[in-house]
Amino acid sequence: MQSLTANIPLNAPVHWAVWQRRLFDALDQSVQPFLDHFTREDGEFIWQDEWGGGSPDDFYEPFFNWPLVYLMGGGDHLLHLADRQWEAVTGQLTRLGTVSKEYGIREDQMHQAESDICFYHLCLAHPDAPRRVERACRFAGFYLNEDPTAQNYDPEHKILRSGLNGSHGPYFAPLAERDQQSYNPLGGSMEVYNLPFFDLPGITCVQDLADPAKARLMGQTLFDRWRQGDTPTNLAVTSLVTNAFLITGDEKYRAWVVEYTDAWVERARANGGMLPDNVGLSGQVGEYCAGNWYGGRYGWTFPHGFLTLQKATLDAAANAYLLTRDRAYLDLPRQQMDRILEQGRMEDIRDQYMSVAERWASQFAAMGAKRETLLVPYRYGDAGWFDWQPMSPVYPVTLWNLSMDQGDWERVEGIRQKEAFDWAAVFPFHNKEDSGHEAPWVRFLAGANPTYPEQMLQATYQVAGRRLAQLRADQDVGTRHHVHHWQWGNPVSSEALIQLTMGGPQPIYNGGLLYARLRYFDVQRRRPGLPEDVGALVEKLAADRTVVRLVNLNHNESRGLVIQGGVFGEHRFGRATYHSRTSEYPGWMGGYAGTYAAPPLETEERQMAVDGKHLSVTLPPHCEITLDIETQRYVNEPSHHAGPF
Repeated sequence: MQSLTANIPLNAPVHWAVWQRRLFDALDQSVQPFLDHFTREDGEFIWQDEWGGGSPDDFYEPFFNWPLVYLMGGGDHLLHLADRQWEAVTGQLTRLGTVSKEYGIREDQMHQAESDICFYHLCLAHPDAPRRVERACRFAGFYLNEDPTAQNYDPEHKILRSGLNGSHGPYFAPLAERDQQSYNPLGGSMEVYNLPFFDLPGITCVQDLADPAKARLMGQTLFDRWRQGDTPTNLAVTSLVTNAFLITGDEKYRAWVVEYTDAWVERARANGGMLPDNVGLSGQVGEYCAGNWYGGRYGWTFPHGFLTLQKATLDAAANAYLLTRDRAYLDLPRQQMDRILEQGRMEDIRDQYMSVAERWASQFAAMGAKRETLLVPYRYGDAGWFDWQPMSPVYPVTLWNLSMDQGDWERVEGIRQKEAFDWAAVFPFHNKEDSGHEAPWVRFLAGANPTYPEQMLQATYQVAGRRLAQLRADQDVGTRHHVHHWQWGNPVSSEALIQLTMGGPQPIYNGGLLYARLRYFDVQRRRPGLPEDVGALVEKLAADRTVVRLVNLNHNESRGLVIQGGVFGEHRFGRATYHSRTSEYPGWMGGYAGTYAAPPLETEERQMAVDGKHLSVTLPPHCEITLDIETQRYVNEPSHHAGPF
């Protein structure tokens, strides 16, 4: 491993680094008040068994990002407590009947994938824990048919047999239950999504479902069309299997990810590039949906359409790309996004009904007095495209982060230029995905938003403080509060730190692994993350370059770190270019001139051939270094064990 030592004194303002370290401290201090408020001594949530378990994701989500902050440099207790909470919640949900064999019994993958990301982050942060390795293999085995009671996969047709799956295998609701089915969302949270289907006689709007006979017809149709067969949201399972590969290196996991993803790539190709959202047990698209390529569970028609489908395709494409280094997999999400953007048009936001309008509150605020902006359709039904909303920057930015393709950057810029939002604006909010600030981040990388690091770190600090204030004022714990209540109270946020220190976006919430340009390891403490007092700022990302600035805020002690190419060691560094001081410093402590002002700083450019995935850097007290590193992306075999020690 090549190593170098910084020698440029920290003379220029580094407000971003001060805020970065302050944010680490604040997040470290925030988790115990959360646990004191919401959990018992054993870590279980304060919740009565008779209230039921619901979907497992709601119990794992409140601390999914704690291991992420740990692996970037947060306190050791973040990993310990996240691990303890995972164990406690798993035990609690097992007792409540929604988890068996430490995994969800039967759940759609939009929700199960939200449960899984906490486990992925624990595996990434501490892959050597024996129970973690065993669990990673066992969970993936539910989908490789290694558990005789969990035969989820049909290798002949290359499908998962049901949209509801898990540790007990594919779930097919008993046919005897069909006559009892009814669907009336009026007055509930699903009303905003309108109808699941538009081809049933006498049902033209969601209000028609107030009629019990029509509600029964809709419920029975949902039963018939969704009872069995595959759906693209199941592509999130590729992350579960990729995680097992990263922790073991076993080729069977790579082979499964490739086989299953290839099957969906072929279905999209056969459908003119559009991903169909339902496949019957015979392998036929539209088998239970009247021959239509749309209408499946969490598909194009209901309830979210592109919103969730694109996340699953990004998951699968990223995982297959990581494991094969074949860029062609990125065409799957790229084609879906382009087809949606082709439909885009300028619309007045006041004229459109949006099923998830709350997601765009910050963008609408950034429009000022403007009312027209680019909107795209998120859903497709018998009458064509509908549910027009802004294009979330999560999708184009995530794709560009993976590909570094000029065309993908131009797509990002094309969307920005058509939207009325100020892409440089930073709003202090923390949604459930812990994402949503991709737009101002890429403007910073483009050199057009220089104050973004300070603004984003301050905003994250502000939101954490507000969350803690809400905890102190909350009176609902111990009552049958909303099952998302503790999720809304999580004060930990990782988005700003991932963007600024690692050079990547927040992972896709529905089952995404962490894909970023850099990762760090603390030499003194021999653990993942930045050393104490060290700030890191990724200033530029290109297909073949990474520019990162490192500073040591400590005036008395040196810090040592190792920089890794890629989260899983998948990237390789070439030459590193940096500046080294050639002038005298700190100067003689004698005479008024030498005491009052430091000697003029002079530097020269130097280069080092790194030629590997690791670079060791020593930061003496009060020193900094900016590294411009040639980077070959996706050339190494990825692994959770890629770290230097």
